[in-house]
Amino acid sequence: MIRVIIDGVCGRMGKLLAQGVTRQKDMQLVGSVEFAGHPNVGEDAGEKLGIGWLGVPISGNLSEVVSDSDVVIEFTKPEATLDNLRTVVEANRAMVIGTTGFTVNQLAEIQAIAAAIRCVMAPNMSVGVNVMLQAIQLVAKALGDDYDVEVIEAHHNQKVDAPSGTAIRIAETLSATLDRSLPEAAVYGRHGIIGERTEKEIGIHAIRGGDIAGDHTVLFAGAGERIEIVHRAHTAEAFAKGAIRAARWVVAAPPGLHDIGEVLF
Repeated sequence: MIRVIIDGVCGRMGKLLAQGVTRQKDMQLVGSVEFAGHPNVGEDAGEKLGIGWLGVPISGNLSEVVSDSDVVIEFTKPEATLDNLRTVVEANRAMVIGTTGFTVNQLAEIQAIAAAIRCVMAPNMSVGVNVMLQAIQLVAKALGDDYDVEVIEAHHNQKVDAPSGTAIRIAETLSATLDRSLPEAAVYGRHGIIGERTEKEIGIHAIRGGDIAGDHTVLFAGAGERIEIVHRAHTAEAFAKGAIRAARWVVAAPPGLHDIGEVLF
């Protein structure tokens, strides 16, 4: 039985993860965490999430419960995730990180310290998005520099970072396939008199509104035709399913920082 702790359990993703874990025959929810001072700390996680009593009180500190687990699943904020990663490393447990919005320095720190444990980290845990990444490599390689490339993403109005981590991963995949430097090629939205589009640009655009779970479009526009590769997440459940799959995989993985692609392919 894989013993799972979910951080940010009262949030949108936390609730989906808790519901998903409790449905797995080979997993047990043994811990749930929220930030210190959260009004639900001390309450039973199952009762607060509408699952039914689980006997799993919500803790205000991961260090209080981490030793009871095999793997911690984390979808929160960058600063909290870094603190919790240090706690997981100290306890020598496994971790799945779906948090986005990290700075370059934070990512470098994660890469350095997560190497000591078994950790899966990805900006998007859905199976479909990761199949999409495979597809855009194939298309970009075939089309080369003859087609303009644009990335458009849309998310709900509560998302705090832009562009999305998935859009950045898509742009990184495109730039690597097309042999471009992303810092030089990336254009984040356009406004005013910007002049003609350059051949090497990779446009990246963010839309925010309503309750959109997550849409990502890669546009390859050429003379007389265009190709669009689109992924639409109808609900955040797709991300939760991927994270649970990653948690199952990572407990037996070799030490190091792994990508979701290693889980799926």
